[in-house]
Amino acid sequence: MDTKARFWKTSGGSSVQCSLCPHTCVIGEGARGICGVRENRDGVLYSTVYGHPCTVAADPIEKKPLFHFLPGTVSLSTATAGCNFRCLFCQNYSISQAGRDTVRRDTVYTPKDMVSAASEKNIPSISYTYTEPTVFFEYAYDIGIIAREQGIRNVFVSNGFISHEPREACLDFLDAVNCDLKSFSDETYRDVIGGKLQPVLDSIRFFHENGVWIEVTTLVVPGMNDSDEELEQIAEFIVSVDPGIPWHVSRFYPVYKMQDRPPTPEERVEHAVEIGKKAGITHVYAGNMHGAGHEDTICPSCGELLITRTGFSADIRNFSGGVCDSCGEAVEGVWG
Repeated sequence: MDTKARFWKTSGGSSVQCSLCPHTCVIGEGARGICGVRENRDGVLYSTVYGHPCTVAADPIEKKPLFHFLPGTVSLSTATAGCNFRCLFCQNYSISQAGRDTVRRDTVYTPKDMVSAASEKNIPSISYTYTEPTVFFEYAYDIGIIAREQGIRNVFVSNGFISHEPREACLDFLDAVNCDLKSFSDETYRDVIGGKLQPVLDSIRFFHENGVWIEVTTLVVPGMNDSDEELEQIAEFIVSVDPGIPWHVSRFYPVYKMQDRPPTPEERVEHAVEIGKKAGITHVYAGNMHGAGHEDTICPSCGELLITRTGFSADIRNFSGGVCDSCGEAVEGVWG
């Protein structure tokens, strides 16, 4: 079920140049790009993962994490192999990085199959997650168009490293994005992550300006991005786009190729929350933390508790249609 890719051009001889993401890989005959799943065959670029998800599961929308988008609902979540980043701290490396030359052929889901799976169980959204949805763009796009026609919402959990033209094409179907902002250092993006900072900033601003609901996540990694200066830079950027964008600051645990440092101290994550609030972000959440209260939604006007969260479950209280029942304050988000 491999399909011809979008967003590429010939590049002399039998080589092609991919323009899906800012890597703009020049790919020789029989080779693949950095993502590992877009292949040049006889001068034509193909997606090798179209129709071959490595996982399909029903997850709470809070797991994405999205806290201001259809809270308390389930999202049909899917991914294929591959990624256009090489994060040394990748939590899903077993599917994004390992076995990149092997695409599962035993699992075949057409776009109609995926939408039917959501529709039959009355699941209100489909999330393209776990790995980077940009690298399976054609598959996500075709699913998303059918889903939108049937009133099912579409969500990207993304690193934001996508070129302008495909980013614009996302507007045909995309309703929400949780975008990782992993650092505010181009050097870190280059050396630890395998990308560039500016395209990620551009994506966050683009999606917000074009009406796609967006939330931002930063994994706070000791010695990488946890300085006050860098956390302040991230927070100030978010405020420059819209202080109503929720910011998720999450605790790091050693994993994959970054096991040379300890878990992030909880007090450091709590300090990041305070930095975000001081910068003017309305809603800042602390993830991967012990105890309760770190991920509750509070009315920004009267302080009323609106949504409590335990694990990935959400209990909606004093909150009707996105409005605080106590004071009538409207809270930014997509609530129904």
